[in-house]
Amino acid sequence: MSNTLDTENAVRERYSAAAQQREAELCCPVDYDTQYLTVIPQEVIDRDYGCGDPSKWVRPGETVLDLGSGGGKICFIASQVVGATGKVIGLDMNDTMLELARQSQIEVANKVGYDNVHFYKGKIQDMAIDRDCVDAYLVEHPVTNEADLQKLESMLHTMRSKAPMIANDSIDVVVSNCVLNLVDSSEKAQLFQEIFRVLKPGGRAVISDIVSDEIVPQHLQDDPDLWSGCISGAFQEAEFLKAFEKAGFYGCEMPVLQAEPWQTVEGIEFRSATVIAYKGRMESCNDYNEAVIYRGPFTKVTDDSGHIFRRGERTAVCREMFTLMTRAPYADDFIPVPPHQAVQEANAKSMKCDGHERSPKITKGKNYDLTIVGDDCCSTGDCC
Repeated sequence: MSNTLDTENAVRERYSAAAQQREAELCCPVDYDTQYLTVIPQEVIDRDYGCGDPSKWVRPGETVLDLGSGGGKICFIASQVVGATGKVIGLDMNDTMLELARQSQIEVANKVGYDNVHFYKGKIQDMAIDRDCVDAYLVEHPVTNEADLQKLESMLHTMRSKAPMIANDSIDVVVSNCVLNLVDSSEKAQLFQEIFRVLKPGGRAVISDIVSDEIVPQHLQDDPDLWSGCISGAFQEAEFLKAFEKAGFYGCEMPVLQAEPWQTVEGIEFRSATVIAYKGRMESCNDYNEAVIYRGPFTKVTDDSGHIFRRGERTAVCREMFTLMTRAPYADDFIPVPPHQAVQEANAKSMKCDGHERSPKITKGKNYDLTIVGDDCCSTGDCC
């Protein structure tokens, strides 16, 4: 925690008030797709305190989790993007914001013709515990002594281990809009681990947040107005991406970084950024005679695991690496080279993914000696 500041209380008080009356200082201008706003109550739009639009990277049919969902604006946009076959979960700890979101849910569902949104009460850095269930438990079992406290702790342990609010590997895409910076510094590593835990393998996090160009000094972190105002809890730009890397994400990219600062405090510039990061780790390296070719424009690139890909070169990759490189965010930068004849799983051997060149004779097969002079394309006028 900050040296002197109770960050959780500062955020709770600020946003409870902001749920009642709009506070302009809590948001920066964002251009949302207006077609999705027409079904959302004006009160929700007025109480939206974001700095980006992560819903732009949501796809039809997906299960979406919005961290710090507030009044529900991003959830209601995402619900229309994923459609009736998709699912949207909103997670927030502020009772006033949750009340606004849940009341608005009925109106939105009636307008779009389906209800695929559910709002939970919980901490985004601890998504195993359903705080609505905790509140209900405490009504029936108030804690008045040590024995009562032990029973509560046992209930929380059971929930965490056997029935977490957000299950492991259950979410296609985690989104968040200007919320991660509000979590206390001592809990930020746990927050990223939780995002990683709930995502499906191959799933992604799309996070819009405020970042700083310099490290925020301690005296600014201890200011409750600056912390609750999405300023002094901000990640430094590079550290924001590193936080995803440390949690095990790969393919981290920053497609959006606001050109002009949203605010400047003591010479430190704060601006909106959006980061996309993917879940997926290499478990084994088995050789299926596959390769990829890096298109360029750089002479060579190095991935998160240290593999080097040289421009125009057929680089030998294992099956898991081949799969990663043929989907987002790498697919546009690499040309897949599958083998001429598929290698059966029983015949795949372990290999060392060290970026060595793959001979075409391997991908084509040792006995490949086909000779093709050309077909009769010229008779059709389609020749080169």
